[in-house]
Amino acid sequence: MNSAKRDVPALLLRRADLFGHGLGDCRLRNGLIAEVGPILRPHPDETVIDCDNGALLPGLADHHLHLAAMAAAAESFDIARVSRSTLATVMSRVPPGPDGWVRVVGYDDETHGFLDRYSLDEWRCIGPVRVQHRSGALWVVDSDALRELGADTADHPGVERDELGRPTGRLWRADSWLRETLGGHRPDMAAVSRRLVAVGITHVADASPDAGPATVAADAVAGDHIVQHVMVMAEASGPADHPRLAVGPVKIVVADHDLPELGTLVSRIRRAHAQHRSVALHCVSRVALALTLAALRDAGHREGDRIEHCAVADDAALAEIAALQLRVITQPTLVARRGDDYWARAEPQDRADLWRYGSLLRAGIRTAPSSDAPYGDPDPWFCLRAAATRRTASGRVLGSDERVEGRIALRGMLSRLSDPGGAARRIERGHAADLVLLDRPLRDALLNPRAEHVRGTFIMGEIRYDAGDLV
Repeated sequence: MNSAKRDVPALLLRRADLFGHGLGDCRLRNGLIAEVGPILRPHPDETVIDCDNGALLPGLADHHLHLAAMAAAAESFDIARVSRSTLATVMSRVPPGPDGWVRVVGYDDETHGFLDRYSLDEWRCIGPVRVQHRSGALWVVDSDALRELGADTADHPGVERDELGRPTGRLWRADSWLRETLGGHRPDMAAVSRRLVAVGITHVADASPDAGPATVAADAVAGDHIVQHVMVMAEASGPADHPRLAVGPVKIVVADHDLPELGTLVSRIRRAHAQHRSVALHCVSRVALALTLAALRDAGHREGDRIEHCAVADDAALAEIAALQLRVITQPTLVARRGDDYWARAEPQDRADLWRYGSLLRAGIRTAPSSDAPYGDPDPWFCLRAAATRRTASGRVLGSDERVEGRIALRGMLSRLSDPGGAARRIERGHAADLVLLDRPLRDALLNPRAEHVRGTFIMGEIRYDAGDLV
């Protein structure tokens, strides 16, 4: 259903802690903020909501996640907390999903050891099995799955082979090939949307580089299964023909296991710029970042060019990022969830440069937080806590100088999808009525940011989430 044609009731939000204004009222009509003032008189056709001094903010934005992968992960078996010693026993009992496959997420080579087709065969799963590495870069499949995929004769470059040319079961950056080969089942996108809207997220950037997930996301928006505003980043994204759909920068993965040639990367950047699109370059290592910065120097800068993750960056790299006027999209919850592992695996010289945030802002780099869900936690309030503490699961503070106050990280979440890290969207007459209402003033909410503080979420003036007491 096209939300532009929905019959949206007029609303008057009274006694709200209005972001940027203080205590006042806010009128919503026809998907827009119609009026803001200290005391507004109700109109006969309006539904009045008493905000009881709760904060009314522009809706939150997640500047980097993967909608289709989130939906698929929700239908998968997570082995993150399964020990190596019990893994085979546990997996032998897992039933297949709706598509007949056993789909597994949460694989970590440090926790579970090296996996290939032969180790998965020993699990004796009920149906073909595919296992996703926690990074999202690698799938491991068993022999049954390889036969179904026709991997023996497949020409996809990500199909890893042994010295005799036989598939090992390890598939690198092969999401689009898997999807095209398997076809069929689409996961429940509406459940993902409900999860996001319940925590106040009204805008998301789908950072999937392939056309398949971008099409799934666009179709879900058109069908009103995804109620958020969505910006897709696949290179082959079609025109945005829906009021809640936009086409953003071209996502380019600079993969550490298969680094591109400098000239190839320069050509891809120039091609995106020629199409009047900026680029969003995935970089999670020092080498990948150095290659990316060299390519951007050669290709030239376009407003909106950005680095995704920027997981390892020294002061010289920050200076160059600032000089090139790039933006950075970072993920504080990955520090909270995986910081101990990053510390253990990082080279000693890299530890001070892991997942920087405060230093990026001090260098004058426009920076916005995001989740990278499903690989990170999509709860934006957890993100605020993680940004402020930088505390890992063991209690270690990973980079005390990189801590960022909740109010500053929140402003990054309030920036437009097209301007991550830029000015926060405002509650002003004529602006889109994409809002989140909390159960307490903002100052109090930021003392202990929790998703439970969200009372309601409004998208294009419509109540899309009600914790139970709005109307």
